[in-house]
Amino acid sequence: MQAGQQAPEAAADAAATPAASPAGRGRAGVGGAGPGGRQDRRGGRGRGQRRGEPRFGTPAEEEDTGGFEENVVKVYRCATVVKGGRRFSFAALVVVGDRQGQVGVGYGKANEVPSAVEKATKAARRNLIKVKLMGTTIPHQTLAKYGASKVMLLPAGEGTGVIAGASVRAVMELAGVRDVLTKAYGSTSPKNLVKAAFLGLKALRSRDEVARARAVSIS
Repeated sequence: MQAGQQAPEAAADAAATPAASPAGRGRAGVGGAGPGGRQDRRGGRGRGQRRGEPRFGTPAEEEDTGGFEENVVKVYRCATVVKGGRRFSFAALVVVGDRQGQVGVGYGKANEVPSAVEKATKAARRNLIKVKLMGTTIPHQTLAKYGASKVMLLPAGEGTGVIAGASVRAVMELAGVRDVLTKAYGSTSPKNLVKAAFLGLKALRSRDEVARARAVSIS
């Protein structure tokens, strides 16, 4: 009689107890992916690589220089005093050009030097201009100002070379100007000198443009 009573009680207990999952309980059974077990929440392409997106480090994502050269003219370091001490940041002044009449100037800031140079290079490539050249020199004299600096550019004969300081020289050489005389006035800040030289090249006009502006014929 006791055996008969124990059999129904055991069957009732077995029915009340849920069957164990093959994948186990807890975190392992959430996605059925073993101990990690979170595949169904983050699985598939939810937060991973999407179709059609470029993968980092692949040749398809690398920026094509297109024959342009870059020159890091100056790297600035700035210190900000905070409660825990000093926090440093960096800024870079970069000139980009193809030595065939295209040149650009960029300025970028970041917490690391490579990031600042990269930002400045991208900014310089966005600001490219086409310089009006006459052979190896410039077509006429020009004077440009930026901040407290002035830069004068004068044409020079073939073989003269680039007579300029380091900052202005970087702009002239990457623009493709091989013979030019320059004179700087005022502040000697590299940033001011580079941008003044850039504005001077931007202001150059060819003979045809001058003739059309004056409505005359220049022989």
